[in-house]
Amino acid sequence: MTVEATTERVLRLLALLQRRPSWTATELATELGVTDRSVRRDVERLRALGYPVQATPGVGGGYQLGSGTRMPPLLLDDDEAIATAVSLRLAAGGTVAGAGEAALRALAKLDQMMPRRLGAEVRAVHGATATLVGPGVEIDAELLVTLARACRDAVRVRFRYATRDGDQAERTVEPVRMVATGRRWYLMAWDVDRDDWRTFRLDRMREVVATTWRFPPREHPDPVAYVQTSVAESPYRHLARVRLRAPARRVRELVPPQVGRVEDGHDGWCVLVVGGQDPDWIAMHVAHLGFEAEVLEPPELRQAAARLAGHLAAMAGPPDNEMNHAGPAP
Repeated sequence: MTVEATTERVLRLLALLQRRPSWTATELATELGVTDRSVRRDVERLRALGYPVQATPGVGGGYQLGSGTRMPPLLLDDDEAIATAVSLRLAAGGTVAGAGEAALRALAKLDQMMPRRLGAEVRAVHGATATLVGPGVEIDAELLVTLARACRDAVRVRFRYATRDGDQAERTVEPVRMVATGRRWYLMAWDVDRDDWRTFRLDRMREVVATTWRFPPREHPDPVAYVQTSVAESPYRHLARVRLRAPARRVRELVPPQVGRVEDGHDGWCVLVVGGQDPDWIAMHVAHLGFEAEVLEPPELRQAAARLAGHLAAMAGPPDNEMNHAGPAP
């Protein structure tokens, strides 16, 4: 067998090992059309190249690609290459400090190795796509790693936190999960001093230190739902509940989770829960959704809806027939 054929088979073996967690020698031999002995030789070739191929002996054992001390080259099929390239382009404008540059470097390497036909498809997707996401707040990658490890290891974290008013306070928390909304990052944690669950914006944290104090796990709310409630409802003066004649799925497509929460309903209705400082602002945006609506609370929103209706009626002006039959101006 030629060197070229052996190299091609080894690359096919690598692609198989990257496709799923584990293979038996017989399965690999069948896929490659060789003997079990050839599979063992090709596995040794991959190990010599730095790929940590692990073998489990006995019944039910097999081969799997483990994690090594360095990142070896990856083999991507067409769909994976396109998805990776598009994701890297989007990540270049992300909210993690330094990630944009790293994404661009990785994308440059991928573009260099990508076949022309795939490169043309990626450029077509990128050229025909625009993002409508506002600028986010960049978060230092080291902060993300510190908090992620603290969540994993269940250790307390201390930091200085800036409130909306600009005041700074020392906080000690037991972190559970970080939640990203697309523009901002939040941490859900048990506030030791206030003895309650809290959410913290990562961009307001300073001097973050993970301690060695381990805490026992406690039951906690769903982090995503809790952060959504904190972001979309808690900070605002008015909390509105509005019934909409529309499927909840359709309303969720129009209302971002950081803006409002959509509750499932019945008989073709759902409930939108949204917070705001100004009832007129809430009324305008609910009306803009274009669905039949019924205000459940607060009364101020009903009054704002009435004012909005009056403004729109005045904007529409008198009917055409009244204008056509109107007499001459005095």
